[in-house]
Amino acid sequence: MLRRSIQAVLAALLMAGAAHALTPDEAVVMATGDASDRVAAINKAVLSADAKTADFLQALADDAVKTTPAHVYVMRNGKGYDPVTGSPLKVPDDAEDVVNSNLLRGTLDSAMAALKLSSPDEKVRADAVQTLLNEPDESHLPLVEKALAAESNPQIKARLERVRAASMLDSPDLTHRLEAAATLATGRSPEVKLLLNERLGKEDNAAVKAALRAAVRSIDSRLVWGDRINAIFSGVSLGSVLLLAALGLAITYGLMGVINMAHGELIMIGAYATYVMQGLFQKYLPAGAFGWYLPAAIPVAFLASALVGAVLERGVIRFLYGRPLETLLATWGISLVLQQGVRSLFGAQNVGVENPRWMSGGFTMLGNVTLPWNRIGIIIFAALVLLAMGWLIGRTRLGLFVRGVTQNRPIASCMGVNTARVDTYAFALGSGIAGLAGCALSQIGNVGPDLGQSYIVDSFMVVVMGGVGQLAGTVYAAMGLGILNKFIEGWAGAVLAKIAVLVFIIIFIQKRPQGIFAMRGRSAEV
Repeated sequence: MLRRSIQAVLAALLMAGAAHALTPDEAVVMATGDASDRVAAINKAVLSADAKTADFLQALADDAVKTTPAHVYVMRNGKGYDPVTGSPLKVPDDAEDVVNSNLLRGTLDSAMAALKLSSPDEKVRADAVQTLLNEPDESHLPLVEKALAAESNPQIKARLERVRAASMLDSPDLTHRLEAAATLATGRSPEVKLLLNERLGKEDNAAVKAALRAAVRSIDSRLVWGDRINAIFSGVSLGSVLLLAALGLAITYGLMGVINMAHGELIMIGAYATYVMQGLFQKYLPAGAFGWYLPAAIPVAFLASALVGAVLERGVIRFLYGRPLETLLATWGISLVLQQGVRSLFGAQNVGVENPRWMSGGFTMLGNVTLPWNRIGIIIFAALVLLAMGWLIGRTRLGLFVRGVTQNRPIASCMGVNTARVDTYAFALGSGIAGLAGCALSQIGNVGPDLGQSYIVDSFMVVVMGGVGQLAGTVYAAMGLGILNKFIEGWAGAVLAKIAVLVFIIIFIQKRPQGIFAMRGRSAEV
């Protein structure tokens, strides 16, 4: 793909009549000597590169060049070739590899990017423009000017204008530097701001300094909105993760009153179920089907955790209703057993779960705002799980039984409701939702035996702050804590943000122990 792109660029250069044939002396200068001489030779060669020059530059970038005092050799498949004629050559035993410093590697990257400005592929041109913006060089201005004249894509053309301006920042001409500062003031990316600040540290002229400072202030005014959007999105993303982790607990603790310290391990089971589905798709299905492993893993993660939750309720918890301390200790012990069981099956090391292609990358909204697709997917998934859970609790027969048993167990039993079976179903439902949380969390981090421990405390805080038994409160608490945490983290750091949020929750519960939404009805009077 890279070779085809370079060939297309060179064809365009040859048709324009701008190519200049590579000479042996030019090849020697570009490969040997002082770094400054090599940089100057490479930048000069780029302005009128032919096919041989581009191939030679690519070989330099790939560390595929050897030299002797008299000759230069391009290495392909262990054999040497003349960079000018392309004919095979015997490489002497005393030939040395060409060593490129970081300066030369940057120069070669910029040189290859400059050659790609004439590529017919828009993506290749866009990537080349980004490379040149990161490493601007005034020697590339002729190629940039030529690309500007030929560019038809308005977005690439606007970025080329910034490349042109960035390349003039170090110009000895005062007018060029002032023009560059004015053009770059319309930028919206941190990279442009960095270039301006670097030039500001070198600039001696007062007028140019003032123009550079004005440009930095202009960019800051645009970037601040990007920072706010990033903070809000990160907060909503964290809130969605907390919501998924806490929704299952809202049933097992909020509605049933069971302090389940193994809830984190139910999340972990859902994550490992996703890992197993990934392995099955990789091993037994065609490569093109891999992207479907995640939709297939969702019901598997739910069922795996729901089954473990049902066994846990029928085997242990049903004997401990009304005894919260014993329930806490028993489920804590079960959590240790589940962790050790996973270590025995999958090993103590974390395992990686790959994002499907449609969950990779992100959506670029502004220069400093890129929203990852995996985070966007988790937000949407959390909303769908919340809607499904609300419908199940509020609109189905099982939901009616759960609400009836929660509000008044003796009367529900007298009305013919099998309360023991409802307890099992409700606990399995809460456990299954924890498995869905694990499936989602596998897309944003590694999966390990300790995965659930990172969320158990936060999940309890969300449920308690939202109001025990109140799903709406759980949503408000999760989103509020997520956004608050990210905004504080922006200026105080992650550790202080965590402490501040914990202090806030303690004060809130002291002032309003019933949570955001107080429980109403007979259960509130008990």
